[in-house]
Amino acid sequence: MSDTLETVTIRKTFFRLMPLLVLCYFLAYIDRINIGFASLTLNRDIGLSAYVYGLGAGLFFWGYFFFEVPSNLIMEKVGARRWISRIMITWGLVSAGMALVSGPTSFLIMRFLLGAAEAGFFPGVILYLTYWFPAVYRARIIAAFMVAIPVSLGIGAPLSMAIMELDGVAGLKGWQWLFLLEGLPTVLLGIVVLLTLPDKPRDAKWLSSEQRDWLQTTIDKENKIVQTTHGLSVWRIFLDPRVLGLAFIYFANTTTNLGLAFFLPQIIKGMGLTNVQTGFVTSIPYILGTVGILVWGYCSDRFNERRISLFLALAVSAIGLAGAAHLGTNFSAIALMAVAAVGIYGTKAPFWPLPSTFLTGSAAAGGIALINSIGNLGGFAGPYIVGWVKDATGSFDAGLYVLAGVALAAAIFSLIIVKPNTGRTGGPAA
Repeated sequence: MSDTLETVTIRKTFFRLMPLLVLCYFLAYIDRINIGFASLTLNRDIGLSAYVYGLGAGLFFWGYFFFEVPSNLIMEKVGARRWISRIMITWGLVSAGMALVSGPTSFLIMRFLLGAAEAGFFPGVILYLTYWFPAVYRARIIAAFMVAIPVSLGIGAPLSMAIMELDGVAGLKGWQWLFLLEGLPTVLLGIVVLLTLPDKPRDAKWLSSEQRDWLQTTIDKENKIVQTTHGLSVWRIFLDPRVLGLAFIYFANTTTNLGLAFFLPQIIKGMGLTNVQTGFVTSIPYILGTVGILVWGYCSDRFNERRISLFLALAVSAIGLAGAAHLGTNFSAIALMAVAAVGIYGTKAPFWPLPSTFLTGSAAAGGIALINSIGNLGGFAGPYIVGWVKDATGSFDAGLYVLAGVALAAAIFSLIIVKPNTGRTGGPAA
């Protein structure tokens, strides 16, 4: 009877929450990376060098860095429904406002403001999922949520390039249409979140009283065990070696992810393809990345193992990037970039269940946000490094080698920071 109650409750919760959350993250990632497609004409129109473009693409993550932890702590106090809605409406408006940039200065300012507006969304949802799903399900649930990343890139690539073909309609540039048509839907979805998203299981009217009680009791019991075992306060997270170690790993993963994503359209366009062809070819690595994140999430939960899963995913991303750099700009290199994407996105499924193994309550809110905010500085480092190397060498190959080295360093470090066979991070007990 208990197994039946658990199965039905988890299934119902999944199908009531996950489609909306995945759609939200889908739009978030499109608004985050559509600058890569806009750059094909935006850079020329407003006078951006590869260096300034890379700086602006990454400046988003400094806005993220400064506002991430406060945002997540506020969400833990005021509730996910209101705060996630506020984040989405704000970033949707700023994203649409990117259509107004007219030069390097306004471009850099708007990218920073976009990061500040979106700060707290991703770690807020990761925290929110710990309110609803017991630990044994979390790698699969997080994998399902993070499918939005490669899917947004896979679908967003041809969609964005199709929107760019509106160039000249109503006197607007194609990149202006891109920001408007991909930013404003986020505002509307933010209103939907405000009207429909319950904060915790006890608020879910679509669960029976028995289901609500079982789910809330199970989550509360797990949190109590973690709190009793670790008891980490919100202020101690800033010095905890487990938190900082995970932050480094995520920094490296984000560096490789967005160092590749922001420049991949330019790399592929350099092969002599049209804008539409570039969009479709760009989608290939991310279609395979979707497979990677689902397979890694399933295997990590199936074998209750995080350490080796994490190491292998990071190693695969390093091998793919190094191989693509070695082959140069051709279709064989695109195949190896697809291999890299499998590893890059596969990393996320075994990684994000780790913080909740030793953090609860406000410490979990702050710790998850701190890991994500430090990690997302890789979104600054990756584009900055690749842009700088491209200007210095005239080629993207050296930048891909650097990204591969970063991924390899993270793979080795993951064996140190995550304890064998437990999925718990190393370091002294809190």
